[in-house]
Amino acid sequence: MPLHMTKIAYGIDHPQELADRLAMRAQEWGGEARIVTRYLPKRHEEMLDGSLYWIMDHVLVARSPILGFEQRKEDGRWWIRLDPELIPVEGQPKRAHQGWRYLEARDAPRDLPSGAVGDDVIPGKLLNELHRLALI
Repeated sequence: MPLHMTKIAYGIDHPQELADRLAMRAQEWGGEARIVTRYLPKRHEEMLDGSLYWIMDHVLVARSPILGFEQRKEDGRWWIRLDPELIPVEGQPKRAHQGWRYLEARDAPRDLPSGAVGDDVIPGKLLNELHRLALI
C-alpha cells in the first residue's frame, strides 16, 4: 500500500481554484505540476504510487497523484512532481500543520464518485461542524 502526504492549500479558498492553479503549473512544466519542499521525504520511495492530499479549512478535500521527486539545481530544495489532475475525496477533518505530513493509505479518505466536481465537496467549516455535532 502506498504512502501519501498531506499539505495545506495555502491561500486557496475553493477546490476549483486549486485545480486551476495545478493546471497553470502543468503548462509551465510540460504536463506536470510542481511544488517545492525544503527536504526530500525520508520515505519518498514509498510515495511513488501515492498522492498528495490537499487540506482546505482543516479538511482533506482532494488529492493529486505523486509522480516523483526531483532536486532543484539552484538551491538544493526538492520538487514534488504531481499529476495536475485534482481528484475530489470524501471530506475528512485534518488539523492544520506546516509543510507536509505523511498519511498512511488506511487513513486516506475515499475518492468521490467519478464526475464529482468541487461544488460536490462539503465546505470545510460546515464539515467540521457536522463532525462536531456527530451528524456525520
